[in-house]
Order: sequence, then C-alpha cells, then structure tokens
Amino acid sequence: MVEQRERRRASDTNDDERERLTLSGEPVETVYTAEHLEGFDPQTQLGRPGEFPFTRGVYPTMYRGRLWTMRQFAGFGTAAETNARYRFLLDRGQGGLSVAFDMPTLMGRDSDDPRSEGEVGRCGVATDSVEDFAELFAGIPLGDITTSMTISGPAVIVFAYFLAAAERQGVPWERLDGTLQTDILKEYIAQKEWIFPPRPHLRLIGDLMEFCLEHVPKFHPLSVSGYHIREAGANAWQELAYTLADGFAYVELGRQRGLDVNRFAPGLSFFFNAHIDVFEEIAKYRAARRIWARWLKERYGATDPSAIRLRFHTQTAGVSLTAQQPMNNVVRTAIEALAAVLGGTQSLHTNALDEVLALPTEEAAKLALRTQQILAHETGIPNVIDPLGGSYFLESLTNRMEGLAEAEFARILAMGNGSMLDGVLAGIDRGHFQQEIAESAFREQERYERGDLIKVGVTDFVEPDEPIETLEIPPEIERAQIDRVTELRSRRDGDAAAAALDRLRGLAATEDSNLVEPLVDCARALCTEGEVVETLNGVFGEYTETPRF
Repeated sequence: MVEQRERRRASDTNDDERERLTLSGEPVETVYTAEHLEGFDPQTQLGRPGEFPFTRGVYPTMYRGRLWTMRQFAGFGTAAETNARYRFLLDRGQGGLSVAFDMPTLMGRDSDDPRSEGEVGRCGVATDSVEDFAELFAGIPLGDITTSMTISGPAVIVFAYFLAAAERQGVPWERLDGTLQTDILKEYIAQKEWIFPPRPHLRLIGDLMEFCLEHVPKFHPLSVSGYHIREAGANAWQELAYTLADGFAYVELGRQRGLDVNRFAPGLSFFFNAHIDVFEEIAKYRAARRIWARWLKERYGATDPSAIRLRFHTQTAGVSLTAQQPMNNVVRTAIEALAAVLGGTQSLHTNALDEVLALPTEEAAKLALRTQQILAHETGIPNVIDPLGGSYFLESLTNRMEGLAEAEFARILAMGNGSMLDGVLAGIDRGHFQQEIAESAFREQERYERGDLIKVGVTDFVEPDEPIETLEIPPEIERAQIDRVTELRSRRDGDAAAAALDRLRGLAATEDSNLVEPLVDCARALCTEGEVVETLNGVFGEYTETPRF
C-alpha cells in the first residue's frame, strides 16, 4: 500500500496561494511577463550562440555540429576489471573515458597502506603505479580517445602515470586529449580530499598548467568542479558562485606565473552538477557562461574567444538519488540530463539507478548511457540551440542567478583585498564556504521536514522496499592488489626508484623547478603513488582544516 505523508504547512488553508520556491529557496512567481525583464537587452545579455557573452552556447552550431560527449564515469576493483568495463561501454556507444579512482588513490595512499584497508577498489579503480595505468588502458589507444580523470589531491602525480602509460603505448604526448580535474580549492571547500597545504598544492597546479602548455597542448589540465560543492549541500547559486570564484582564482594563479591568459585559459574547463529543478539548472549554466566571458574579457584581459568560452562537463546529481524505490532514479536522471542538455553542456555523465546502493552493474550502466542516447537521437532536442532562450521566466531566473553570484564574488574579493585567489584562500581558512554550505543544507532539510519539499518514495508515496541486484566487490580484490604492489617493489630497480624520489625531493625544496617531469621520471622508475606522496609530504608538510561549528 502506498503511504503519503500528511502535509504540515501553516499556509495550507489555501495551497494555491502559498509561496513557491526553487530547490535553492528562491521565490518563483505564478507567471512571468515582460515586466520581469525590465531593462533586459537581448543584444548584450543574450547575443547569438558562439558569440560573446556566450549565454546561448559556446559554439555557433552546438549539437547540430557535434553532440555532447557521452562520458560515463566508471572504475572499480582492479585495473583489469575496469578496462573490461570501459570496453563494454565503448562497444555500446560511449564517446570518451572517465576514470573513477578508489579512495586510497584519491588520498594518495598505496593499496598496502594500513589506512587503505577495506577501501581498495571499492568506490573506484585501484591504481598504485604506472603498471596499473598501462593495464587500465590496455587495448584502448590513448591518442584516439578523450580521457577524463576525476581526482584532485594527487592529480599531478596520477597525470605523470598517465603520461608514462601513453609512452608505453607509443603515443606522443602532443596527441593526448582529455581533462584532469586537479581542482584542489574545491577539496578544501567541500570534498576534503587534500594531501598538502594550499600553497604547495597550488604550486603543483601551476607547474601542471605550464607543462601542458608546452608538452601536452590538447589536454585540459584543470577542470574546475562545482559538482562536489553541490553534493556537499550547496544550493544552485552557491555552486555557481563558488565554482566560478575558484576558476577566477586559477586564472590569477596562471597570471602570477607569468602565463598568457589567452594561452592557458582555454585549458580550463568546468564540471557542474545537474540537479532536479530543471529551470534553475538551465539558468545556472547560462549565467555561468555569461559571467565567465565577461570577467575573462573585462577583468583579466582575455581577447581570444577560446579563452573566454566556458566549456563544461555535467554529471547528474548523485545526492538526488534514493535507496528507496531505486527505479525512480531512472526518471530523476533523465530529467537532470535533459536540464544539462538544454543548458548546453559539452559532455555528460548520467548516474545509474543503483549508484546510491553500490557501484553500477553493467545493466544499470548501460541504461544510464541509453538515457543519453535517447535524448540525443529520439527527442529532437539537439536540433535547436538554446530553445528556451527568450523565455520571460528563464531569462529572469538567469539574471537572478547572475546577481546572486556577483554579490558573493564581492564578498570573496573583500576577503582577499581585491584578489580572488587570496579571497578564496582566506575564505577557506576562515571556514566561510564550509559554513555557508552547511547552512544551505540545513535549510533544505528543514523544508523536507516541514513538508514543503517532497521526495517521492521517501517522504511521500512510500512502499515497502524491494531489493535489487547490486555489484559486489569481493575482498579478494584487495588482497590481489596488495600482492601486485608487493611484487612490483620486489622486481623493480630499487636504486633507480630511490634516485628518482631523491631528485624529486631536492627539486621540490626549490622555488623555481617544475615538478611534472621529475614526477614522470618517478613513474618510469616504478615508484608507487604512496612513495611519491610521502616524499613530497616531507617537503611540503601536511594540512589540518580550521574547525568551524
């Protein structure tokens, strides 16, 4: 029997007259007219797709010219098992690889580290050395496919393994294409997977930006990620504001390094969440493009169109999925994917229905991919660019998102005495972002508890749970990966590995050495990720977050 919660609202005497809010808590009118767009100039605030300010899309033809990349996030167990999943997805029409790493890898720890116990291969693929990377991409030509790696703390170290694996395939670095997340600022703000203090992390990111400009020019070394900020509890406009603030901070970092903004800014991409409030999400993406274009042009002096285009990947909202009635997650994901496509995303990952319970089964992953393919090939949506552009409601909501974000930028700049980079670092140190996100999450939970928000199958329309098949990672996986690391250390040239780590240690202690090439040397010498991290920790130190209650 389906149960529906008794609605508890003080204003329930006339439900039609109660205030309506977006998921982020912003008020919504019953109907929108031209009065809501007073002063709106379509020429300057909208323009045309592919032209400044890019509100309507970053390319003139958008999906008529090329569909978004269908990039399913995948990784579990060992490199060999994940390689098999990649082949499965590629055979069924996936357009690019997106690597999910396990928690030890994300935290810079080897699989045989005591702190890794119970986590090896659980939430992603276990990778300890270049040999794992070689197996991860075995039979997949890295020069012919784009590869995204969602990792930030040890991102530069992992990228060194990726480069060394490409060498083993005989693929020149100049041919490599894809994206490395690298965004350490959002780790301090939301996800908490840092390794070093902020300044050393930023040094590594600056080294990576410089290195890619010269040696891996097609690769995007930095994907500024709002996804994890949103998953931590931020609302839509906070996700927008904090993500773009981080992006501006990285622009200032590149300029401090003496890099030409017209050369390095095209290497910055973005990663947004696609949540369930359709119009609010579309407005968020449109506002993001307009803000980024204006700031890059007017504040940072970019003149090349490729430097001011905000290109982004989207993932549907993991936090929106429910363990109860998991089949409902198929609908949630489809709606969120629709919002991302209507908002003009460049690539998309659709969550599987069972991800709230475990890593996806093959069938669940295939259905998630098919969701994108149906949107692309059956709905007619790709035929028209920004089809909702000009809507009184959507343009009003886009303007509101932009205004809320700009107000937050002003607060961050004030904390940094006019510098966005210093303001973000000051906000992290003071716990500003962490507190704002926590309060936003609390307000949303209050709305569910008051009955102002409904979660189908959880708060209302509840039924007894029916178990579904889920993917299980057997404990033997961890033992096998530990044995693999042990065997690697026993057969490698120990003197060569020690020499590579010693050289890295010495260069890290200097101010002006780029550390990417020494990291690649460590990869070639079969040094493990944990060994490299321990070496750098000895120079850079460790970080403890300032508590904020």
